Amino acid sequence: MSAIDRDPDIGFCRDCLTYQEERLHRCAHCGSPRILRHDELYALTVAHIDCDAFYATVEKRDNPELADKPVIIGGGRRGVVSTACYLARIHGVRSAMPMFKALKACPQAVVIKPDMEKYSRVGKQVRRMMEELTPLVQPISIDEAFLELAGTQVLHRNPPARTLAAFARRIEDEIGITVSVGLSYCKFLAKVASDLEKPRGFSVIGEAEAIDFLKDMPVTTIWGVGKAFAATLERDGITRIGQLQEMEEGDLMRRYGAIGQRLYRLSRGEDARQVHTRDSAKSVSAETTFNNDHADRETLVAVLRSLSEKVSRRLKKSDIAGQTVVLKLKSADFKIRTRNRRLDDPTCLADRIFHTGLSLLEKELDGTKYRLLGIGVSDLSSADLADPPDLVDTKATQRAVAERAIDKVRDKFGRDAVETGYTFGRQRSARPQRDRDATGPKSGQTGD
Repeated sequence: MSAIDRDPDIGFCRDCLTYQEERLHRCAHCGSPRILRHDELYALTVAHIDCDAFYATVEKRDNPELADKPVIIGGGRRGVVSTACYLARIHGVRSAMPMFKALKACPQAVVIKPDMEKYSRVGKQVRRMMEELTPLVQPISIDEAFLELAGTQVLHRNPPARTLAAFARRIEDEIGITVSVGLSYCKFLAKVASDLEKPRGFSVIGEAEAIDFLKDMPVTTIWGVGKAFAATLERDGITRIGQLQEMEEGDLMRRYGAIGQRLYRLSRGEDARQVHTRDSAKSVSAETTFNNDHADRETLVAVLRSLSEKVSRRLKKSDIAGQTVVLKLKSADFKIRTRNRRLDDPTCLADRIFHTGLSLLEKELDGTKYRLLGIGVSDLSSADLADPPDLVDTKATQRAVAERAIDKVRDKFGRDAVETGYTFGRQRSARPQRDRDATGPKSGQTGD
């Protein structure tokens, strides 16, 4: 890097990329107010890139008449909101909101059925452009990813911050959508930063400011703290991250178990996780094709449990987890049914995969005979943030502890050393024609 790239007093314009040596409110070259300055701007290399209201933005790109209208992507009145543009969000529309509530909040909204094939195509374009910046791209979903840009300065002849600004501008010019960028020294704060100034945001959180920056933020900012756990923390008088910063690690672990250690570290901006690639794998799954078709619950549930354990073993072995559980069924007339459910947190536990798959399977037990049954997970991520203790459903937590104990026994004495009541003496009656494990090339599907 040149001397100018190492001077924290020198910022640059996000629109024309011109360096700004004087502290003006607008770019000296193009007049843009989007000037980026930060004391650690040229030292940070971990980024989180998130497409803004992705589905809705793609639809507006393809239909200019929607530009100034609130747009909701989702099903009919009985469906739910997949995403909404920022105009709709101003009226209170949120992802996963029932459609009738969304339309009550914003009756003038234009509702569009999701076109996942199109969104996937655009997402792949963005991904390819990310991979031109650095080989270390860790996809989180179709429209977001972590990037590690350490060592790319020579290649791009720019520090990472300026490379990312050029990337965001290129996405707008060539693909016609917008992204928000978070830049920091760790993944946790890069993700926090990308959410700060949407849309078209570019936020920076440095290491020197991390503790002060986090102290006034709600505990839900921390990964793994969902509504249920946040309610538990609130009952204990904890609502802000600063309160966690004042507590001892041992005290947090005594209160909340393993997640207490995560609370302690992330509240202080300590996150040692690295950005890593996952090659082409989008899902981990297993499926069985039967010699004889089956419609009875007992047989299908036993096979589902066995396959869930198989998927769980592969996830644990690879130290990854999935946040969406996908059930696959093929009927006797070769028609395929796929059903999926997104979890609050990623999982690698057989128990959670099985019970989620079971709730999906129950709705398909309508007398149809099936020749194939499969279960898997997609939306893969590192296992280090998977399966936080469930402080609401204590039985789920007890089952998780029991499962890990069973894993240890099986590791020592073999897979058949312990069987659950669901599978004991039953799954063999299904007489599978073939049993397949797969890390699938497509999310929610198995590979050959």
